[in-house]
Amino acid sequence: MRAILLAFLTCAGLTASLTLVLGAAAETTAAGCNPAMQADYPKAEISNGAVQAVLYLPDAQKGYYRASRFDWSGVIPCLAYKGHSYFGVWFDHYDPMVADAITGPVEEFRSEDGALDYDHAKQGGLFVKPGVGVLRKTIDSPYKFMYTYPLVDGGKWTIHSSRRQVSFRQQLKSPIGIAYDYRKTVSLDPREPVLTLHHTLKNTGSKTIDTQVYDHDFFMLDGAPSGPGIVVRFAFTPKAEKSLEPQAAIDGKQIVYNQELQEGQYVESYLTGYSDNPSDYDIVTENTKTGVGVEQTGDNPISRFNYWSPRTTQCPEAYHHLVIAPGQTAHWDIHYRFFAK
Repeated sequence: MRAILLAFLTCAGLTASLTLVLGAAAETTAAGCNPAMQADYPKAEISNGAVQAVLYLPDAQKGYYRASRFDWSGVIPCLAYKGHSYFGVWFDHYDPMVADAITGPVEEFRSEDGALDYDHAKQGGLFVKPGVGVLRKTIDSPYKFMYTYPLVDGGKWTIHSSRRQVSFRQQLKSPIGIAYDYRKTVSLDPREPVLTLHHTLKNTGSKTIDTQVYDHDFFMLDGAPSGPGIVVRFAFTPKAEKSLEPQAAIDGKQIVYNQELQEGQYVESYLTGYSDNPSDYDIVTENTKTGVGVEQTGDNPISRFNYWSPRTTQCPEAYHHLVIAPGQTAHWDIHYRFFAK
């Protein structure tokens, strides 16, 4: 599909516009994706020769992910390097409207009250999640991140795809004074097995945007279960607010598993020990039995850190804090270096 496709989407009262400019990469299908990933979801493929990846594209009617928790851009169902896979379907039940039925290095914007202006909204009122859009507060309760709130306005998405990168742009203006121009480019280095997420978020509204953003990751190293052999290493010495025992433990600067997690088991805790130096944002997740892993680095200080891992995936969640005054723009990058010994 080389032509520009302009679609106006209407869904449950939602009006959104989407512009796609897809190069030849979108016409192919990556090896290593299971049949569910090859279904008729809008997607694009990128490759630098050594690394191949598929990205699902935002679409309010046909998109793989249509819930309200995570940023709709940059969803990667599969990425392969040297015959190994790094992301995949970690959950049992798929539904596009389920909050965490999503894959790959996806991000969530989380403010103090859960979402921008959520606490100020009355039941039936409006609030905003960057990367999703204007949402309606249908329940009179504190924000529930696993609840799917109705989308009122998804803004305008513009997507450009080429051989090695896909760029996403969401322009949104809400009736509650929150507006932004959000851009994310997912690109592969031309020579190295490195994937970069480059972001800018410009505040085009009248209210300050005060939020934290983190990447959930959902690593799956060849689908190996969380257990002995899986190690997560940090640049700092982590301390767990809640014990990871008996399934896992902190050993110096790393998390190790004492036993293989079974279905329904998970380890989770907020971690401390990092400083305000961006160099602390350096996390390696590796299967030491096979030598397959990924190093994740960021260029902003960590403001909060949660580690969550069920049997099927490992998720080191490094947050950073954004405070963007009207007219100002924030920039941040996350890099993934894949390796296989």
